[in-house]
Amino acid sequence: MRGCGLRPPCPAPALLCGLLAAVAAVAEGGRALPQLSDDIPFRMNWPGTELSLPTTGVLYKEDNYIIMTTVDKEKYKCLLPLIASGNEEEEKDYKGPTPGELLEPLFKQSSCSYRIESYWTYEVCHGKHIRQYHEEKETGQKINIQEYYLGNMIMKNPLLEPDQEEKENSKDGAKEIPTKNIEGQMTPYYPVELGNGTPCSLRQNLPRSSTVMYICHPEAKHEILSVAEVTTCEYEVVILTPLLCNHPKYRFRASPVNDIFCQSLPGSPLKPHNLEQLEKQQEMLKMPFRRVKEEEMPSTKEEKFSSIHKPVAVGSHQLLTVGTTHISKLTDEQLIKEFLSGSYCFHGGVGWWKYEFCYGKYVHQYHEDKESGKTSVVVGTWSKEEHIEWSKKNAARTFYLREDGTQTVRMVSHFYGNGDVCDLTDKPRQVTVKLKCKESDSPHAVTIYMLEPHSCQYILGVESPVICKILDTADEYGLLSVPS
Repeated sequence: MRGCGLRPPCPAPALLCGLLAAVAAVAEGGRALPQLSDDIPFRMNWPGTELSLPTTGVLYKEDNYIIMTTVDKEKYKCLLPLIASGNEEEEKDYKGPTPGELLEPLFKQSSCSYRIESYWTYEVCHGKHIRQYHEEKETGQKINIQEYYLGNMIMKNPLLEPDQEEKENSKDGAKEIPTKNIEGQMTPYYPVELGNGTPCSLRQNLPRSSTVMYICHPEAKHEILSVAEVTTCEYEVVILTPLLCNHPKYRFRASPVNDIFCQSLPGSPLKPHNLEQLEKQQEMLKMPFRRVKEEEMPSTKEEKFSSIHKPVAVGSHQLLTVGTTHISKLTDEQLIKEFLSGSYCFHGGVGWWKYEFCYGKYVHQYHEDKESGKTSVVVGTWSKEEHIEWSKKNAARTFYLREDGTQTVRMVSHFYGNGDVCDLTDKPRQVTVKLKCKESDSPHAVTIYMLEPHSCQYILGVESPVICKILDTADEYGLLSVPS
């Protein structure tokens, strides 16, 4: 709670603000109440006449309360939490491998991670380099490649020096782990520096450089979460990897939300009247689009979605969502047939909005709520005729030149237009779906992400080894068919 500056009584919407200010005042007077900080999230809870306190996590004491009064003379007895401590003991007693030692297998394998954006593709070869490139087919069979190296590994063993530094610092006490703000959550990371990249004309031909930030995520497969140019020709690349999760200091821990339980005193409603009115207004703002009932939505075969992280800004675009799902219940032949027929749909997204992609049918964005049901927005619908017209002006196929001189399709792009009308542009939403071949240790892994380079104009990226099996069937318009 930043900049409240209130004391009770206060308006009902500002009740929490005034409550925290009052807590701070009481704490100054010597009572053992929690220390307030912007890093500690609080949430108001209105339990009514019956109060059942949690038995785990944050602790509460009956005498740890304060009486609050709203401007409407509504009175509440608010029970305050005793802020729970973290996993300091586990971190202190840890004697296992250092972060550099945990990441060493990734560098020894010389594996690479890729990320496709609307124009650029990013290639991170761990322990080697970071490359930014764009491939464009010219007349004939020639492929023009525009590329920049954002950094090259200078040391023979890039993990040796950070490890040595950590061991030395451990003698003097616990090393402070750097963190990065990812959608409001300070997340620990392990940095690896790369320099000596392609000279930058905007910096007097000094070489480009990057910091690769490795972040623990137990279900990730070394994906590139984001690439950002923090200053001119200096970059930050965030990599999600499960390898760091064995180290307690690098595990992602969501900040505990500390509930403040406020019970109404005699003569007051269970929840302040003004607060109920505000919540109704906020609920209306969350649903600006038409609502589609659950039973009206077409049924799809849905697999478990493994989320990566919440939205983050990437370059000049907005990365809405990114995630990986595994589709191992079907054989390749079954999966390809059902995917191309539109009966097998991919689901993705984290946070408020999620999305659904059914090949040759539509791309939907939706939110599910227990009380209000499902709210759905049509991002784009398929029309073969519209796509063919679009493909005459845009490249529907991207080719890759093999070592033997032959070429193969590495990506196809499909246009889905005629979505719901956008309030910002007064035009229908539209999305370009990019299907790309991506090799992986898991033959049925699918990585999906969504970008919004312009208001209500989207790019949906779908990458998988499964797609490698069908790209060569693409015709001149990029349309796919079941392999014979």
